[in-house]
Amino acid sequence: MSAPLASGARLLPTRMVEKVWGRTALPAPFAAPDAQPIGEIWFEPPPEMPDLLVKYLFTSQKLSVQVHPSAAQAHPGEDGKEECWLVLDAEPDARLAIGFDEPVAPDTIEAAALDGSIEQLLTWYTAQPGDVFMLPPGTVHAIGPGLSLVEVQQSSDTTFRLYDYGRARELHLGRGLAVARGEPYPAELRGTVAERGVTLIEGEHFRLDRVEGAPDAALANHYPGALLALPLRGKVSAGGATANAGECLFAENFAQIDFGAAEVTLLTRSV
Repeated sequence: MSAPLASGARLLPTRMVEKVWGRTALPAPFAAPDAQPIGEIWFEPPPEMPDLLVKYLFTSQKLSVQVHPSAAQAHPGEDGKEECWLVLDAEPDARLAIGFDEPVAPDTIEAAALDGSIEQLLTWYTAQPGDVFMLPPGTVHAIGPGLSLVEVQQSSDTTFRLYDYGRARELHLGRGLAVARGEPYPAELRGTVAERGVTLIEGEHFRLDRVEGAPDAALANHYPGALLALPLRGKVSAGGATANAGECLFAENFAQIDFGAAEVTLLTRSV
């Protein structure tokens, strides 16, 4: 007999994911085990919200130039992937690449991916703490070294690598070119915490809010059911479970969460 599903408010299990571009020294409150290069820290999606994944990313090298499909473009057994980034920390001149400087045809992207010049076609943004980026499916992107991010995404591992700096990993040019948008990144999809205030992202598949201290009661109208709370500073609790910075709390509803000891918290839910 299989074990019953967990119920009620609770901490989500954490998974550390080793990556070639990860870090052996992580920022507090995290610590890399046995000096492994940890690139991602995942919070396992609860069965009540299986289509939403929240994670931290820590980079010491460039990530591959890559793209994700939409649900309509995914093959059977695959999932589409919408995602967003919130920059937590950035070393001087740390950069993110999103979209192209000008419209480019698929054959131009392919040739540039093969000879490595695709980096020069991409638009690179100098990243600062508090920067927010929404990445719809089809957006060609890469992340540079020296960054700490929170990523919220559809729970999908469907990634097509276009270029990987000569690393011995599989590329997916055919699939990637079929879904890649060869166009500049829309300015309205990026912003800052200072500009956007509480609501950072209202995507097709999820929303993301950032609250300092206790949220305005009106925010509850946007969270009619299950949600995740990720404290960046301070802690939140619900139903006997408490999440500190570096942890993620599942709650059955907004009213269940106690923000009395919260400083800065991210709230997210599926749409």
